Amino acid sequence: MKKIEASSQTPVNLLLEISRELTAAIDLHTVLERVLVLSTGSIGVERASLIVLDDRKKPIDAAIMVDDKIIAHRSDQLLATIESGLAGWVVKEGQAVYIADTSRDPRWLRRQDDAPDKSGSKSAVCLPLRQRDSLVGVLTIVHPQPNYFSPEDFNLLQGVADICGSAIGNARLFDSLQAANRRYRELFDDSIDPIFITDMDGEILEANRQASGVTGYQPVELIGRSLFDLQCRDRTVIQEEQSHLSTGMAISFESKMLLRNGSQLPVMVHIRRENIDNVDLMQWLFRDISERKELDRLRDDLSAMIYHDLRSPLANVISSLDIMLASQTDLNSNLAGLIQIAYRSAERMQRLISALLDISRLEAGQSILKPKIVEARSLIQEALDVVKPNLDTKQQKTSLVLPKEPVFLYVDADMIRRVVINLAENANKFTPNGGGIQMGCLPHEDNVELWVRDSGPGIPPESAKTIFEKYVRLQNENAPKGLGLGLAFCRLAVEAHGGKIWVESGRGRGSRFVMTLPLAKETL
Repeated sequence: MKKIEASSQTPVNLLLEISRELTAAIDLHTVLERVLVLSTGSIGVERASLIVLDDRKKPIDAAIMVDDKIIAHRSDQLLATIESGLAGWVVKEGQAVYIADTSRDPRWLRRQDDAPDKSGSKSAVCLPLRQRDSLVGVLTIVHPQPNYFSPEDFNLLQGVADICGSAIGNARLFDSLQAANRRYRELFDDSIDPIFITDMDGEILEANRQASGVTGYQPVELIGRSLFDLQCRDRTVIQEEQSHLSTGMAISFESKMLLRNGSQLPVMVHIRRENIDNVDLMQWLFRDISERKELDRLRDDLSAMIYHDLRSPLANVISSLDIMLASQTDLNSNLAGLIQIAYRSAERMQRLISALLDISRLEAGQSILKPKIVEARSLIQEALDVVKPNLDTKQQKTSLVLPKEPVFLYVDADMIRRVVINLAENANKFTPNGGGIQMGCLPHEDNVELWVRDSGPGIPPESAKTIFEKYVRLQNENAPKGLGLGLAFCRLAVEAHGGKIWVESGRGRGSRFVMTLPLAKETL
C-alpha cells in the first residue's frame, strides 16, 4: 500500500489541492466527503470517519468511509463514537493522537474484527478539527497495518486537519445562515399579515404572499410600486416620523389599505427600520382591523340606542323623584331616604348617558361646549357633595387642597363637573374601606391644575398609557366592573377645552389623576 509521501503529489501540492477543493465546496456534507476522499485517497485505509460537532460537542453530521466507499450512518452510532473510544478521548482532551498498535492502547474501542484471527492490530490517527479556538469535528483514519504512519505522515495529516477545520467551520456557518434564511422566508411568506420591504423612499423591494393575496396585485406588480400609493395616510407625515426612527425602532398608526378592486381595508400599520448589509430599509406590516372596527361600530350603535332611548324617560324619572322629595315634610324619614337613594342613582345614570352622548359628539368633531366663567373651588366642592354619600358608606376620609383666593376657569361647567365627579367616583371605587381621598386645585400662569388622588392598589405603568381609551378596563380580578367609558369621556372633555389629563401611579401606591384647564381671562 502506498503511503502519503509515495503519492504522485508532494505534501505541499496535496495540501494545495485539498485547500482548493474545500474552498470551492460550501455544502457541509459535500465538504465532509471531500475531506475523507482527499485525506485518505493515497493511503489505502481500512476505514475513516469525520464527525462534525455543534457548540455543545454533539454530533450533527458525519461522513464514514469503509474500503474506499462512503457508507450510511445512524445518529446513535455517532453519539456512541464521540462518547467513548479514541474519538471520545480526542473530543474530551482536545489533542491529536497517533496509535501505532491499536491492540496495545486502552483508548482504542475494540471491535469484533480486531481479533488476531481476523483483521488484527491496526494503526490509527485521530485529529481534532478546529476553527480558531472552537472544536468543530474529529477526523479518524485507521490503517490495517500497525506502525504505518510516520511522524511526517502525522504532521501532514495535522495540516490537512487544520485546513479542514476552517472549511467545516465555514460550511457549518453557511448551513446555519441557510437555515436562518429559510426560517425567515417561511415566517415572511407564511405570515397571516401583508408584509412589505421598502427603501427609505417607500419603493417596494419585496412583498410576501399575503401582501399579494390581500391587495389583489401580482407579486411582480408590487415590486417597484410606491407603498404610499397603497395606504391613505399622508406621505409627508409618515416620512417625518420615519426620519426620527433609529434602527430596530418602530412606529404604528391606523390607516386604510387601498386594494386593486378600489375598496379600502382598515389596517393597523407597523413600520420598523432595519439596516441590512449597511443599507437602511423599512419593514411594513399591515394588520387587518376590519373586525375590530365593526365591533366598535356595534358598540357605538348600542351606545346610541342607550342614550337616545333612555335619556327622555330617565329625565321624567328624575323630575318625579324631585317632586316626591320636595313633598316630604320629614327629610329624615325612611321614605325620604329611599327617595334620595333613588334620586342619586338616577342622576348617576343620567351622567353616564350624557357622557356617552358627549363621547359620540366629541369624536365626531362637533362643537358642543358651552363655556362660561366658573369658580374652580366651588366646582370641586359640588362634585364632592355628589359622591359624599358613597364615601360615607365606605367610611373614606376626604381632604381638600384648595387655594385661599378664588380660581376662575373658562369651561363648560356641567361637562367639567361631570369629569371631576367621574374621577371622584373612580377614587371611591378603588379606595378600600377607611382609606383616604384627596381633591384639589392649583393655579398656574395660564391654566389650573385639578387632581383627585386615591389610596387604592395603583395602576401598572403599561396600563397608564391606555386607560384613557374607550372600552379599556384594568385587567384585575378585584377591579370594579364597568364599561371602560368614564376615563375616555374625561380625556375627550378635557382635550376639547385645550387641556391635558394624565395619571401618576404605580402598583401599591395609589393613583393621582391630574388635568389642566384654561384660566378665565376675566373674573365674575
